[in-house]
Amino acid sequence: MSNDLNRMATQDMEVGMTEAVQRHMTRHVAHLRPITQRKLDFEHRRPRWLRECMAEATGVFFYVFPGIASVAGFVLNGTNSLGVTAFSSIFQIGWAFAIGIAFALITCAPTSGGHFNPAITICFALWQDFPWKKVPYYIFSQIFGAFMAGMLLMGMYWPEISAFKAATLAQGLPLVSSTGPAFILCTIPGPTQNNLGYLFMIEFFVDSFIGIVIWACLDPANPFVSPVSIPFTIGLAYANMIWGFANISISTNLARDLGTRIVAAIFFGGDVFAYKHYSWIAILVNVPATIFATGYYEFLMRDSLALIGKKHNRHEDGDEGLQRHLTKNGYMETGATNAVSGRDYAYDKER
Repeated sequence: MSNDLNRMATQDMEVGMTEAVQRHMTRHVAHLRPITQRKLDFEHRRPRWLRECMAEATGVFFYVFPGIASVAGFVLNGTNSLGVTAFSSIFQIGWAFAIGIAFALITCAPTSGGHFNPAITICFALWQDFPWKKVPYYIFSQIFGAFMAGMLLMGMYWPEISAFKAATLAQGLPLVSSTGPAFILCTIPGPTQNNLGYLFMIEFFVDSFIGIVIWACLDPANPFVSPVSIPFTIGLAYANMIWGFANISISTNLARDLGTRIVAAIFFGGDVFAYKHYSWIAILVNVPATIFATGYYEFLMRDSLALIGKKHNRHEDGDEGLQRHLTKNGYMETGATNAVSGRDYAYDKER
């Protein structure tokens, strides 16, 4: 009882978002309930692969669900007397995906690394030694997360989508089109978008743009991005491309498109995979485009010496290998010099 009374002290901050602000406040934070041994034992027994897979599925869900919900508002209210912009717009859709990505990274990245995209998972395996044996698990989880987002959206919007589907059929219009109900769930090209080569190049450019931004944000040597800003910066990169190219048809993510496209096939027919032979672009182009983008960054923009200098990595042969490299090249760049001797060797050499 006395403990409960003590927690009512007005100068205390209650349990919640307190750890994040503790360094900025002088008030005492109420103590958390002690962690029990039972809880520790339970968490220890949880398979790590299961935690990571669930985090990836949850993260993709958080990213896809608000985005397609915003698309649903855009499509379903296209003929509303108030106008579609009263309920949604391309601008709103971009923000829905952007904020969803930020929430996904904030919520799930501490557990799984926050890939949320099969192409990013493959690139981590290529460039950052992510275990290849985990790649299939991650990709399946990502597709599953998008699938569940699509299924839940269909359940929550079922009366409206059912009415829209019936009205579309009554007018003799196809369910799979850029104005039909299938468009809510997955990318469908417009009636005049018949040039697959053009659509391929648009998708490749958009995905490469996003891939370079992601890789730059994840570069520990990048002084312009803090860990706190990374989720929002990556989210804005997605939104930026949606605002610029959504009217042409873009997918940006294999898992996001394939997972929801399967849901669309369940409710609106398999034509979502056959329509204009476009689905392979939406599903697959993201992978080579992201490999190209991350390879571009790795080969032309990565500064590994800066990573070593800022103690984010080390030379494979330790300090001796780093010293040998610097000596062989005849100069030391500032970042690496700090790691070796604390002197600006480049400045000394110029003198």
